[in-house]
Amino acid sequence: MTCFYRTIRLLFCLFWFVQPGFGQTPAEQPLNGDYTNLRFGQFVKRVEVSTPYRFFYNPAEVDSLVVNLQINRQPLPEVLKQLFAGTNYAYAIDRQQRVYVTLNRPIRTELPIGFFERGSTGSSAADSTAGASYLTETRRKLIAAETKTYEVGQRTNPIRSGRATAAGHVRNAASGEPIVGAAVYVDNPRVGTVTDQFGYYSITLPRGRYDLRLRSIGLKDTRRQIILYNDGKLDIEMEDDVIPLKEVVIEAEKDVNVSGLQMGQERISIATMKQVPTALGETDLLRVVLTLPGVKSVGESSTGLNVRGGATDQNLILYNDATVYNAAHLFGFFSAFNPDVIKSVELYKSGIPSRYGGRLSSVLDVMTRDGNKKKLAGSGGIGLLTGRLTLEGPIIKDKTSFIVSGRSTYSNWLLRQLPNAAYQNSQASFYDLNLHVTHDYNEKNSLFLTGYLSQDRFRFDQDTVYRYQNQNATLKWKHIFTNKLYSVFTAGYSFYKYNITSERNPVNAYQLGFSVGQGTVKADFNYYPSARHTIDFGLSSTYYKLRPGTFLPRGGESLITPDVVPSEQGLESAIYVGDRYDISERLSISAGLRYSLYNYLGPRSVFYYAPGLPRSVSNITDTIAYNNNEVISTYHGPEYRFSARYSLTSEASVKVSFNRMRQYIQMLSNTTAISPTDIWKLSDPNIRPQVGDQYSLGLYKNFRNNTIETSVEGYYKTMENMLDYRNGATLLLNNHIETDVVNAEGKAYGVEFLIKKLTGKLNGWISYTYARTLLRVKPTTSNEGINQGNWYPSNYDKPHDVTMISNYKINRRFSMSLNFTYNTGRPITLPLAKYTLGNSQRVLYSERNQYRIPDYYRVDFSMNIEGNHKIKKLAHSSWTVGVYNLTGRRNPYSVYFRSENGVIRGYRLSIFGQPIPSVTYNFRF
Repeated sequence: MTCFYRTIRLLFCLFWFVQPGFGQTPAEQPLNGDYTNLRFGQFVKRVEVSTPYRFFYNPAEVDSLVVNLQINRQPLPEVLKQLFAGTNYAYAIDRQQRVYVTLNRPIRTELPIGFFERGSTGSSAADSTAGASYLTETRRKLIAAETKTYEVGQRTNPIRSGRATAAGHVRNAASGEPIVGAAVYVDNPRVGTVTDQFGYYSITLPRGRYDLRLRSIGLKDTRRQIILYNDGKLDIEMEDDVIPLKEVVIEAEKDVNVSGLQMGQERISIATMKQVPTALGETDLLRVVLTLPGVKSVGESSTGLNVRGGATDQNLILYNDATVYNAAHLFGFFSAFNPDVIKSVELYKSGIPSRYGGRLSSVLDVMTRDGNKKKLAGSGGIGLLTGRLTLEGPIIKDKTSFIVSGRSTYSNWLLRQLPNAAYQNSQASFYDLNLHVTHDYNEKNSLFLTGYLSQDRFRFDQDTVYRYQNQNATLKWKHIFTNKLYSVFTAGYSFYKYNITSERNPVNAYQLGFSVGQGTVKADFNYYPSARHTIDFGLSSTYYKLRPGTFLPRGGESLITPDVVPSEQGLESAIYVGDRYDISERLSISAGLRYSLYNYLGPRSVFYYAPGLPRSVSNITDTIAYNNNEVISTYHGPEYRFSARYSLTSEASVKVSFNRMRQYIQMLSNTTAISPTDIWKLSDPNIRPQVGDQYSLGLYKNFRNNTIETSVEGYYKTMENMLDYRNGATLLLNNHIETDVVNAEGKAYGVEFLIKKLTGKLNGWISYTYARTLLRVKPTTSNEGINQGNWYPSNYDKPHDVTMISNYKINRRFSMSLNFTYNTGRPITLPLAKYTLGNSQRVLYSERNQYRIPDYYRVDFSMNIEGNHKIKKLAHSSWTVGVYNLTGRRNPYSVYFRSENGVIRGYRLSIFGQPIPSVTYNFRF
């Protein structure tokens, strides 16, 4: 009897597997009719309408397949056998009547018996890797997710005509964090979108069956088989990718520079940031930004950005939508952003979206990670001067998460190694703290809370103590109204202050202080009428409160006379709308309008000067005192945004853009870079807001299957009401600051060349920028002009700039980076001669910025050494070893002069005049 049963089972298995497309159900529903001259997709739709079968295939693999069959009551397996006879196509049908079609690949619809148990008892290490140890629980779920069919929206039978929208969040399968910039698309029709800063996507398609595909940098490609019945939600998880031994492959959005509408936009990945060598071994976001075309600084150790001819105060730096006024630590040696908590970095140089405003030149938008929603994790690093630690994890699993990070320095030991006794007696330190909490209240509501605090302290030779501090906080509420409409409501607070104290001489002991604070509320809405049409709109209001300067005695013995510059306040409001529309596959346009309104508010005493005469204290004709919150002056106007993209081919496109920006707050500085003693000034009746227009044109071309990107972008920018200073201007504690500043007009133009290789063991980019920035102050009856009213270079005018970033991955554990930077020396004003006038000796200076300091170039090298990649390990670690300024060139930061025994001598100041080695240990768990 046992033998009989075994024989029956053997015959049944033979019958099962000899069927074409093994695994199909025995009951067949025959097909009948004329199926001639049909594309495969049309054939599939007719079969799915008349039978319970559902097809799964890659449209790109069957785009040339044409069906020419006359079918007379034949089962589907027989039809497919005829259709694919003599081709390289394979097919299989599983027990749920799902049909899988592939090209040049055999198909199995079931895993071998015991596949998941392999390696559990007595198996070899290789078997274990191939079996249960390799396929983690997360991986098994993702495999099941890719083979499952998802029904989006309420099911109808049959599927109705028309369009519907699928929307949801894309998250990391391991941590539950949202994935920013993931490409979500279907091949037929070719429609796609990109996830936003919250990992949210919305895609509108004709109702029907689709193979929804997803790609993102550093993550494995995935897909979802969906039937789109009506508007519905579909959340998707993606798995971290394991980089193969042979090469680094970055595929996500690999043609976005050609197909994307936005121009002048740079996205920086965290992996890229960590590869670029820096002076003291700390991964530095702003140093990486400075390697991009069109972005410069005045010199070494400066984190102030000059973007396409703009001043350092013309950049809006946002940290989770809170404004950062000083993005540097230790006077510019470190940036204020901890790399371990950063999720995304976007720099807009032109074509700035209408949702941004308040600055003329650029927007640097930095977003933090949400924290691991699955498990407790951590990371950190220890360098020669700094240490950092980050902890993250769920408060409520898959619902509420946190990430907290701290960073500090222990740099005093280095100062004690310097030969100068003044530096040996000095102290320098900083710290910053980050906190971010995310809570998903339900499917339609999420809350985000961010806090940031940083403080720097520097004491020079046991005398003057410098302190400056950043405080930022934001609270966001994201609400999804429908699949096509969602909003983000934000309340933010930003505060920056500094103070300088000196107590060495009790009689002259003093404390100098300054602060600027702002509170912001805004509402942003995103609406997706269709996959080819996107509308965003919103409104915002920002309240400014400035304390321009306080000079007070410190201690009971001090004889310092107190001096307090009256505080300022202002209100800037704006409303905006932006509309993007893909007219065709070749042509896309985006247009936006932002209207801003600014009110300068009391209490304040405003000085009015005699018309036609230079502004000076002696020419004050009237002083009017305004009450608290009384409107003193009002400025307003439209800000236009427009961009267009035309695709010449699938690998080449042309883009144009125009944007107008208005800026109501400006920085006053005697230095060429951002320093702790800079002050900010609101526009008032005597200082008008800055207005800038930028025109841009770009050509983009990719090569070798989009693995090599090239681009050429040209721009021309005009700027009105920029501030420059009279000779000998006093900026600190000046109660009549308008008497020492002059309104200048500016123009900037340039062309940027970029070649970027994204794949292979050797990757990186080379950029060259030619750019000029010129200013002019015309002589009028109220000012004497500068350089006789002719155009002159700005302090940050550097015509030539070359940057090369090269990364080479030796294997999975070793990689190295060699970088090169060159730029023209910045302009300076030189003393030319001495002369005697009125029994006093004076110095004759050249025209402003007529000469230049020597050119700048630098070579950096670093190597990253990863630990082993065992999955089960207490902590994963890596080492970063680098040398900054490998050649030891003494690049001049500035040139200064002083009189010695009646002779004026010039000196060059170099920040790093020798190679600077660094070693950093990084870990994560």
